[in-house]
Amino acid sequence: MNLGLIRHGSTAWNKEGRAQGSSDIPLDEEGLRGARLLAERLRNEEWDVTYSSDLMRAKQTAEIIAEKLQVQLIFDPKLRETGGGMIEGTTELERISKWGENWRELDLGIETIESVKARTQAFKKEKLDRGAHHNILIVSHGALLNNLLAELTPQSLFQQSLKNTSLTIFSSVDSSWKCSLYNCTKHLT
Repeated sequence: MNLGLIRHGSTAWNKEGRAQGSSDIPLDEEGLRGARLLAERLRNEEWDVTYSSDLMRAKQTAEIIAEKLQVQLIFDPKLRETGGGMIEGTTELERISKWGENWRELDLGIETIESVKARTQAFKKEKLDRGAHHNILIVSHGALLNNLLAELTPQSLFQQSLKNTSLTIFSSVDSSWKCSLYNCTKHLT
């Protein structure tokens, strides 16, 4: 089984440094362009299905890719970004101004890591462990994909944040996941 992990295309909030969380933000022009370029890159590869977050920025990215590849597209709310609670729509400076330097220590309604892990574990068990498809693309969000990476390869430490429309590829080998491509954006240049 091969697994392609894709972070959604860029948004205006990405560029402004605003926390997006579960806010339903659309792609900007650069994000749409990046999704089209990634779809073109993937068009001659063998992918069976695309699973995507149902939030607009991931959904738009996935729709562009699935249409180009002519593969089934399934939206799954388990692939949504970590809920940001009261910080959604704010920049770091706005958070500091509103709640102080230690805003991360406050209860601002941010989804817990345990909740995100439960969603990624449920998705992995339902879609990946059962092996219904051989080559799966997942279009989601940075924090959610980081949690899925930790589920797939708990011994690995991926340092670099996933870039918009980046492609990361894993293969299932002898009951474990091996990464052959990480955070690649060569289609954007």
